[in-house]
Amino acid sequence: MKGLAKGAGSNDQVASPTFTLKRVYKTPKFQIFHYDFYRLSEPGILHEELAESIGDKRAVTVIEWSDIVKDVLPAGRLSIEFTPTANDPDERQVSTQYSENFQGIIREIETQWQESRP
Repeated sequence: MKGLAKGAGSNDQVASPTFTLKRVYKTPKFQIFHYDFYRLSEPGILHEELAESIGDKRAVTVIEWSDIVKDVLPAGRLSIEFTPTANDPDERQVSTQYSENFQGIIREIETQWQESRP
């Protein structure tokens, strides 16, 4: 989350919303809504708030532990899953799923990643 906020130009201090459930970060062009549903068995009132932030065209919504709100999530979304590896507790395997409308930006990110690697 820190990298996303910094890359988007936010000067806000980024912290996990594990206990607050939601944090908002301002960037020059949009806001980032960051939700963490780890401690919840059901989303309650945050269900509707989440639906509003997803519908906001001037916002990026990031959701951790999204299983309990999957019925609110749009089909056209980018999902990134971080899974610990068996060999190293600090290492993660990253997998993505995205709809066709994300193909262009994914290609651009992959190109920039390859160009920035040593």
